[in-house]
Amino acid sequence: MRNRRAAPIVLTLLTATACTGAPAREAAPAAPASVNVALSCVAAEETSPLPVWARRGFTPPDQPVVHVSGLRGDIVGVVFGDPLRAPPIAGRNNKILWVARTWGVPLKIHAALNGSSLAADREVAGGPGPSIIDMPKAGCWTFTLTWGGNQDQVAVPYTGP
Repeated sequence: MRNRRAAPIVLTLLTATACTGAPAREAAPAAPASVNVALSCVAAEETSPLPVWARRGFTPPDQPVVHVSGLRGDIVGVVFGDPLRAPPIAGRNNKILWVARTWGVPLKIHAALNGSSLAADREVAGGPGPSIIDMPKAGCWTFTLTWGGNQDQVAVPYTGP
């Protein structure tokens, strides 16, 4: 009897892993950096603990922090300058700490203002890590991020002055 009860649990775990594991994420084709899909900023920023893989250096590691998450789940941007402002306010930086699952340099950002033709390109020379990212206009920006052969997208809201 004991083995019969355990089998469905193992099967359930294997099924859940197969449905949510990394291979499905890796199989999704990456959009070229020149193509942006407009993402919504309505719930883009979260105030919650970071994914377990992104908590290194945070004490306590499960503390809630303001962050945006990549669509593919490969990168998060911890927003230290919350709210981000466009144009930037004197004496206050738009700080974002980029934390990625995998390393690669540089971190290139192609930003497109949703609902417009306005775009901007930025680069974090050292790869994912601390940055100050200013945008020319307030609104919801879709960032296409590329680093070391990786690519992900995040929605990043910037408020007016």
